[in-house]
Amino acid sequence: MLTLWQDFAEQKSILLVAPTFPLDAKFETQVPQLFPQLMNEVKADYHFDPRRVYVFGYSAGGYITFDAATLCSDYFAAAGVFADIIAPDYDWIVTKAKRKTPIAIYIGDSDPAFTLAQTRRARDLLESHGFPVHYVEIPHQNHNYGAASATVNPDIWNFMSRYTLP
Repeated sequence: MLTLWQDFAEQKSILLVAPTFPLDAKFETQVPQLFPQLMNEVKADYHFDPRRVYVFGYSAGGYITFDAATLCSDYFAAAGVFADIIAPDYDWIVTKAKRKTPIAIYIGDSDPAFTLAQTRRARDLLESHGFPVHYVEIPHQNHNYGAASATVNPDIWNFMSRYTLP
């Protein structure tokens, strides 16, 4: 996925950090500690504005992104997710947010992994808890982020870059 952001990131002077995390329910308890630790390590080598740190995830990475946006809401200015949902068993994460992180959600109308109804449910859950949500359904799009990245990347950056932490 990192390669799908590189050209855009270079044009906009965006520092990309792309860790790979396990898809494991036990891992979620580590998210509030792990993300700040990771970014503190990055700070040792790169200068960036800590009020303008954003998180993005695709598919399984979307689960971690939803966790980061809610469980580390005082660390990320905004978040974006492509092709993922908040599963009903994890609705509790929205109640743990210290602040309402703005979140952009993108889903293809032909995604075989998640239905529009599931994705709309996640959107509605976030909005009902006061989260600002930018929601985009992409016609004729499946689960392939690479096929949509040229359109999604500028749109998500336009959304996320409007936000900074207080």
